[in-house]
Amino acid sequence: MVLSLSAAPCNRIHSQPDAWVTQRVNVLVRAARAAYENDKAQRAYERVLDQIAGTMKQCRLTDDRDFVNRYPEFVEYVKILSLSRQSDHELGFTVPDKVYFAETREYAAIPDFLLTPRFLRSVSRFETLPQAKALLREMNAGRADDAQLLFFSYESRHLGTPDNPDSFRRLLILVPGNAVQHVPEKWVQFGIPDPGRPASVRNVSVVAVLPGPEQTTNVYFKDYFRTYRRNASITINGRWELGYGDDNCVRCHKSGVIPIFPVNGSVSRAEMPSLEATNAHFLTYGPPRFDKYLDATKFGPGLGSTRPRELFPGSGITGNSPIKAATCASCHRPNGLGALNWPMDETLISSFVKGGQMPLGSKLQSAERAALYRRLIQDYFATDETSPGILKTWLLGKRRWYPGALNR
Repeated sequence: MVLSLSAAPCNRIHSQPDAWVTQRVNVLVRAARAAYENDKAQRAYERVLDQIAGTMKQCRLTDDRDFVNRYPEFVEYVKILSLSRQSDHELGFTVPDKVYFAETREYAAIPDFLLTPRFLRSVSRFETLPQAKALLREMNAGRADDAQLLFFSYESRHLGTPDNPDSFRRLLILVPGNAVQHVPEKWVQFGIPDPGRPASVRNVSVVAVLPGPEQTTNVYFKDYFRTYRRNASITINGRWELGYGDDNCVRCHKSGVIPIFPVNGSVSRAEMPSLEATNAHFLTYGPPRFDKYLDATKFGPGLGSTRPRELFPGSGITGNSPIKAATCASCHRPNGLGALNWPMDETLISSFVKGGQMPLGSKLQSAERAALYRRLIQDYFATDETSPGILKTWLLGKRRWYPGALNR
């Protein structure tokens, strides 16, 4: 009796797969949008994802060749989203976190010259930040022209540090690599405490980049935490190794490295050339890849992958608006800067669009930017039967998408 009851829903799914998949896609996309817009909806989204994955396992849908061939996007999407639901896959990669950190240790390590006691003490307080920069200039005096460190301090527009969401001050140091010797270029970022609040920020992050095959760029990540000891010494260990877990890397790092758009006025005039040179390095990188640890194309097309048939109907924005030419996917595609797709960070996306950084070079009024953002999100997450959005259409296999696709 128990076996027959458990088999009943599976029999219905196998006999009517279109109806089940369409229903589950609607529920999944709606839950994803709710989680995108409100962190409090994350658990509900996870329950939906777990239920879908559980049903697919129970009914052995991934072993059904006809089902997999009919819905390859849906099957792979659920599989890749479910990775981060495993306790040892917090990073969202195909291998356990322990394996990822072990295999990428040499790439994402903090350079030894940034771990000296003198430097760590100077970078632990806002008041001693000038001393840290003086030490970096001393280091540059002994480095070759093509190995000069680029560095500047700034205030982030949108994201706090992993250990302190209210901390926005940073010191970024770009450490040049050597592609011939397989030495990665590293973006090393120290969280800086606010004035008068020593030791209130522990995080140090490393994003390392190496040239990959076919002019792509492999990107590697690691967060570290500083420990301030009573004897005034400072030690650094991996955040994950210290037992603080980690975050899904690709949720924020769709482009691998994220260019720096600081709060206006937070970078000194003397350091503006370093900011500009650092972002110029970003433009030299090939399309982002995550080595063997993740195939990001399985997340599908992203924001702005299709142009709406009408230009913001009812929004009050005319056809002469610069928005008409704005599309995220002109740059953010797999063979460009990486597609902006779910899972993604709402704070980051909305800040870039509403804050004026994206679309790059466009001059839009605040109302136009707000309308653009609303339309991008609606076009992506819509589940209407008559006008489905980008994500639903792709998951149902009605719009086949491939890595080189732009606006199909």
